[in-house]
Amino acid sequence: MNEDQVKGKLKDIGGKIQEEAGKLVDSPETEAKGLKNQVEGKTQEKYGDAKETLKDGIDRV
Repeated sequence: MNEDQVKGKLKDIGGKIQEEAGKLVDSPETEAKGLKNQVEGKTQEKYGDAKETLKDGIDRV
């Protein structure tokens, strides 16, 4: 795992927690921020996956 995969996963998890907290306190703004963080986290995690795949491909050559 690389740094982008870890940071992305943590941001995704944090976003899920934030979204649920927004639901509990009836705050659409907090829910939306949580969803945004989830998308950003998943994007960063996929970027890390791509870097890892590329690195593995280069290592095989």
